[in-house]
Amino acid sequence: MKRIAIVDKDKCNPAGCGNYLCAKLCPINREGTDCIFVGDDKKAKIDEALCIGCGICVHRCPFGAIEIINLPEELKKNPIHRYGQNEFALYSLPTPIFGKVVGILGVNGIGKSTAIKIIAGVLKPNLGNFDSEATFQELVQYFKGTEAQNFFEAVRDGKIVPAYKPQAVDAIPKQFAGTVRELLTKADQKQKLAEMSAALDLTKLLDHNIEHISGGELQRVAIAATALKRANLYIFDEPASYLDIKQRFKVSDLIKSLADENTAVLVIEHDLIILDYVADLVHLMYGKEGVFGVVSLPKTARVGINVFLSGHLKEENIRFRDHEIRFGSKPPDHKEGKAAISAWRDVSKKLGNFTLAAAQGAINQNEIIGVLGENGIGKTSFVKLLAKVMDPDFGVIDEKIVVAYKPQYLQPNEELVMTVLHDAITKYEAQLIKPLNLKGLFTKQLNHLSGGELQRVAIANCLSQKADLYLLDEPSAYLDVEQRLLVSRIIHDIMELRGTSCVIIDHDLLFVDYISKKIMVFDGEPAVRGNVHGPFNMQDGMNKFLTMLNMTFRRDHESNRPRANKPGSQMDRVQKAGKKLYYI
Repeated sequence: MKRIAIVDKDKCNPAGCGNYLCAKLCPINREGTDCIFVGDDKKAKIDEALCIGCGICVHRCPFGAIEIINLPEELKKNPIHRYGQNEFALYSLPTPIFGKVVGILGVNGIGKSTAIKIIAGVLKPNLGNFDSEATFQELVQYFKGTEAQNFFEAVRDGKIVPAYKPQAVDAIPKQFAGTVRELLTKADQKQKLAEMSAALDLTKLLDHNIEHISGGELQRVAIAATALKRANLYIFDEPASYLDIKQRFKVSDLIKSLADENTAVLVIEHDLIILDYVADLVHLMYGKEGVFGVVSLPKTARVGINVFLSGHLKEENIRFRDHEIRFGSKPPDHKEGKAAISAWRDVSKKLGNFTLAAAQGAINQNEIIGVLGENGIGKTSFVKLLAKVMDPDFGVIDEKIVVAYKPQYLQPNEELVMTVLHDAITKYEAQLIKPLNLKGLFTKQLNHLSGGELQRVAIANCLSQKADLYLLDEPSAYLDVEQRLLVSRIIHDIMELRGTSCVIIDHDLLFVDYISKKIMVFDGEPAVRGNVHGPFNMQDGMNKFLTMLNMTFRRDHESNRPRANKPGSQMDRVQKAGKKLYYI
């Protein structure tokens, strides 16, 4: 049986385990053959050809640094790319299709970004040979008889011109100095700068310095710069990150408009509503995070997302999750009677040129309230008022409660994760540490964590505190689909167990739908004024919010997940006529 061995260099700590405990315990080593040996970097290395898959090293490594995986029988070929000995391996690629937007869906660490970097030409694949890049002829032979063969032949012949928007848009200010206009002018090969700026609401930002714009503005600039290039393959890695719901749909419409008979589009996205809305076809990626990744055959977007939620690829006979994810078919029952733990009346706050106003509302015991609204409309500021981080100028916030607050922007420092999570480790290992998979991060400093790791630490830190009201600002940011839904279940279970309440700001409508019992809606004019409405029951709150967006949503008849209706479609017209924009 073919197997793959992974050694996490960051976790491997020979001094801490008594000088290569794994090698001392390995049965093959004890027979006199070096299956596990010391590499040039002084970390443990494993000879996969000698490994018998006994699992002793995996279970006895005190730092969880080793993974041994028996690969599916169909993975007989060498990988399309492997980063090095005992490192991640990718076994197949998504296929761009002219005239279509093809989505890629999978958990973090499964190889999505690696796959599209190869497609974009940013990363040269090595077909498992660490010492040299593969030639085009080798790639054509590797994919012989598949659509990928035609693609690499076209790349070889210079017929594919890619334009690639990477995931890390926050790196743009480090790579470019100047104004938004200067950056976009440099990228504008289509002479459509004005048109693109208007489509993505960038016109007022054109003369702003790149260093001084927000994450959401950087994302839209990066998308505009990519779309302005003259290409026939556009690749977008997580284009919805940092954007509010209104902006996500605008960006989706722009991305869809790029695909024609001469142009293909690839998109990685964790927001399932946006992925469903923008993609014609979807590749699922499965395997083992940080170990290996495999790309499934393409499916229609609806079917592909439902298969992902089911956790079972029937055609490949692969079960990649041990449970199915399902949604309720109707809004949760609206029950009153619980005591109010926080209430506000005639609240207003002036923040520079921005004014926030909240007429009247209350949060009851044991409620989970989702907060929806555009960026720059005062959502975070209102949460800070509730959290007593700042005080209102006028009005009353009536609460005699303890509040735990997770901010939107996480500030990493040199503190160790185990220090930050001391209370969670000692009191909530089963509720927080294990489900959020945090044990392997204990000895890391916060400033060495990825965005998703830092987010999970921040969520655990907030929920481990003893409080009456938990305020979480954008907890889904940097998390993959499975992590988002897992976090929602953890929050729900903790609120039920403790009888406490939670207010959650987020831009992923599916996440908000999955977790919330009530909805608060913010409207107004970004950066000028914001008005707080609610809390409402789910149906009334979603109807109010979607009226602002001029959109309707239906339920998928298999999974019950929310799906956006195409504007002007029959379903869209029927739901608007019946004033039921979300639940039908």
